[in-house]
Amino acid sequence: MVSKTRERFIEVARQLFARKGVENTTMNDIASASEKGRRTIYTYFKSKREIFNAVIASETDELLGRLKKILTLDLPAQEKLVRYIDCRFDTMSEIVSRNGSLKAGFFRDVRKVDRARRLITDKESMLLKVILKEGQQQGEFHMTDIDSTALVITHTLHGLDVPYVRDNLSKEGVTQEQLKKYVIHLILYGIKGEETQLKKETTT
Repeated sequence: MVSKTRERFIEVARQLFARKGVENTTMNDIASASEKGRRTIYTYFKSKREIFNAVIASETDELLGRLKKILTLDLPAQEKLVRYIDCRFDTMSEIVSRNGSLKAGFFRDVRKVDRARRLITDKESMLLKVILKEGQQQGEFHMTDIDSTALVITHTLHGLDVPYVRDNLSKEGVTQEQLKKYVIHLILYGIKGEETQLKKETTT
C-alpha cells in the first residue's frame, strides 16, 4: 500500500514544479507546503531529482491506465490500435499542458524528456504487443517480429510527442488531428497503397 504521506509529497511537488519550476522549488518548499517536517520528506525521497521522477511516474501511470482500458474493449485489434495512438497523443498533450512551467521544461530539457520516456517505454511496448498479437491472431496484422514492431511503434510515437504538443507542423499545413491520422495510416498501411483511404481520412 502506497503511503498517503508519500502521495501527498508527490502531489504537492507536482503543483510547486508546475507553478514555480523545478529549478526554483526546494525540498524545504515541498515539505512546508505539505505541512510536514524536512526530516519527514527525506524519509521518502533522498533528493529533488528523486521526487521529480516520482512526479513524472505518477503522471505516466495515468497515461498507462488510460491505454490499458483500451485493451479491454470489445473491438477489433485495428480499432484498438487506432484508439491507442489517438489516446496517447491527447493524454500526453493534456499532461504536459496542465503542468505549467513543466511544459517549458519539457520542450527545453531533452534529458528530462528522455528520462520520462525511459520510465514507460517497456510498459507501453508491452501494451502494444497485446494489441499486435491480437491483430495477428485475427488475421488483421502481418509481421514477423511482434516485439520489435511494438518497440519501433513506441519510439515513433515518443519521437512525435514534442511536435504534436507544440503543434509544430501546423505551419506546414498539418494540424494535430491530421498528424494523428497520418501516423495511424503509416503504421497500419505503410506508404504503399491505400491512397484513397488516406485522402478520405485527412479530409474529414
